[in-house]
Amino acid sequence: MLIRALPFLKTTALLAFMVFTCLPLVQLTLLSFTATLATPNMDVGSLTLGNYRGIWTDPNLRSAFLNSIAYVLINICITIPVAIPAAYAFSRISFLGDKHLFLAFIAFRITPPVVLTLPIFQLFSALGIVNSTFGIALAHCLFNVPISIWILQGFISAVPKEMDETAFIDGYSRPMFIWKFLLPQIASGVAVTAFFCFMFSWVEVVFARILTTTNGKPISMAINALFGFQTDIGLVMAVTLASMLPGVVLLFSMRNHLSRGFKIGRV
Repeated sequence: MLIRALPFLKTTALLAFMVFTCLPLVQLTLLSFTATLATPNMDVGSLTLGNYRGIWTDPNLRSAFLNSIAYVLINICITIPVAIPAAYAFSRISFLGDKHLFLAFIAFRITPPVVLTLPIFQLFSALGIVNSTFGIALAHCLFNVPISIWILQGFISAVPKEMDETAFIDGYSRPMFIWKFLLPQIASGVAVTAFFCFMFSWVEVVFARILTTTNGKPISMAINALFGFQTDIGLVMAVTLASMLPGVVLLFSMRNHLSRGFKIGRV
């Protein structure tokens, strides 16, 4: 009897989990289209698009979105070109202390960001890049490069070494081999790496709090600044939902590469 009821119990548990997961998103979406502060032309509880109009009319929110996008783009453009040669070296070349160095990279990645805020602040102050978009993106790279090396090293190790040897016999240099032959083979791994870089940079707030005062604030800090004595919850929900859209678009557009990447790399 229990065995026959098992499929039904699995379906029920799955539906309950989906409802539990989606209910906050449904409530968030409904509130984003609801007026939560009374205005001369709008009563509380009325349906409105004014919350979304407020995102683009508010210069602080608009600049916060642009800053977050800039963090992600700069981070990816620096991290992946640095991580690919390093991952190739760890995968193909044996040298003294290679395993220890690789573990040191991983250990650095699991270090809480708040531990490094003071030395990073002092270094960036000396370089004059505090309170800048580039400074925040560079701080993100410090944490994304180790995890990117780890991810890409697994993908490169899955590529047969015979491909390297054949390319070298044909006269290709190592940089040309990486560009022309290796990158197409690990395209899924690059997609997974870019996804992880995006996730870290888009939601990171510790460095943004320490390294910015007026310029370069990301969307996460802009949402936090909306809370006050009289909070417009509808606007907060609209900004929150809008901040989720880039991740959804990225996930949908790269779904095939990500699916293959997670299977091949076992991330």
